[in-house]
Amino acid sequence: MRLHDTLSGGVRDFVPLRPGHVSIYLCGATVQGLPHIGHVRSGVAFDVLRRWLTAKGFDVAFIRNVTDIDDKILIKAADAGRPWWEWAATYERAFSAAYDALGVLPPSAEPRATGHITQMVELIQRMIDRGHAYTGNGDVYFDVATLPAYGKLSGHRIDDVHQGEGVATGKRDQRDFTLWKGAKPGEPSWPTPWGRGRPGWHTECVAMCEAYLGAEFDIHAGGMDLVFPHHENEIAQAEAAGDGFAQYWLHNGWVTMGGEKMSKSLGNVLAIPAVLQRVRAAELRYYLGSAHYRSMLEFSENALQDAAKAYTGIEDFLHRVRIRVGAVVPGEWTPKFGAALDDDLAVPIALSEVHAARAEGNRALDAGDHDTALSHAMSIRAMMGILGADPLDERWESRDETSAALAAVDVLVHAEVRRRGEARARRDWAEADAIRDRLKEAGIEVTDTADGPQWSLLDGTDK
Repeated sequence: MRLHDTLSGGVRDFVPLRPGHVSIYLCGATVQGLPHIGHVRSGVAFDVLRRWLTAKGFDVAFIRNVTDIDDKILIKAADAGRPWWEWAATYERAFSAAYDALGVLPPSAEPRATGHITQMVELIQRMIDRGHAYTGNGDVYFDVATLPAYGKLSGHRIDDVHQGEGVATGKRDQRDFTLWKGAKPGEPSWPTPWGRGRPGWHTECVAMCEAYLGAEFDIHAGGMDLVFPHHENEIAQAEAAGDGFAQYWLHNGWVTMGGEKMSKSLGNVLAIPAVLQRVRAAELRYYLGSAHYRSMLEFSENALQDAAKAYTGIEDFLHRVRIRVGAVVPGEWTPKFGAALDDDLAVPIALSEVHAARAEGNRALDAGDHDTALSHAMSIRAMMGILGADPLDERWESRDETSAALAAVDVLVHAEVRRRGEARARRDWAEADAIRDRLKEAGIEVTDTADGPQWSLLDGTDK
């Protein structure tokens, strides 16, 4: 198995520190608001990594943290007139619900930052004792200049570093970053040898990584937006404390809209509950996991609906086999599927194997070759299970009468929409209007959009 390591800048053979065991730390959510699809992409991407390692026989320790104390949490809670801890707990539950809805396996442990203050204080004291940190005006700062290798993860030159923290009177050098923030009126604080205060963001993850996975562990994962300053500063702290830290650094690409990173500040947020009103959870998971984890995923409604249709095609084949042949149990993945995932989790190539098996299986089923069709169906279940989206898994079984009826209606409506388009092309406006009126009488509204005709039930169900 080979993985792309951000630190080395290339793909490396993956060799865990302990044979048969893999330790992974994924930077989780800062629970300041509702999760959107950009937030949960890393959860889906690295859930596939975890499932693949488990399928290959590894014992996987998977830690995903919760940042429940942060400037943004404090500001938003104060603006809403709510206690900071209530605000954080509310959105922590929202993130947990989103992960669960998309079939992301629960982590081995999900530590909160506020539960590990003692470990942070001990870590900071070690850095002070080794000459890499200092106190100033009640804060504690990391002395970047004492670590010549600073910048090796992100490629930043030490002379060009900007931490984005603003001007701080207690800093010796504006390139330094905050490890501990001195107490301020109205903010939560904890006692330390340097006075009361609260942790800096970068220190939280180092302390939690090492508390659960040790001074050295296999994989540190997260979004590419965390490479600098967050992960760069994590490495700096670990090395300053004398620890080996992560052996591999994996980063997933953003979900973008109009070429820009999806974020609350841009106002282009798609919250999970809103998206799940338009597609099923399994279809959203399929969409988020279908691109290579390191690539940018440009969101569009058409792309989302195309992914839903692709997933439905797999689902329909498995149901056809189950109806015609009998029970379909998971079988074996194909060699090409395994080779694709071993090659830095090349999910698009792995999915091409799934769709090739579906096409072959459909041909076999139509020809009456039930044994071959069943064999392909069993293989598909194995492959889709590793991708976390097996349509016949009990968590995704949603082929009730309503969903089946909507699928049937979708086929019929699109046929009518095509006929309407043909009528309009030949300027037969009477026929086009008659088709539109017939659909409207059936409770279906067709809207012409830049992406082509879209239909919806008058109760608001879009297709």
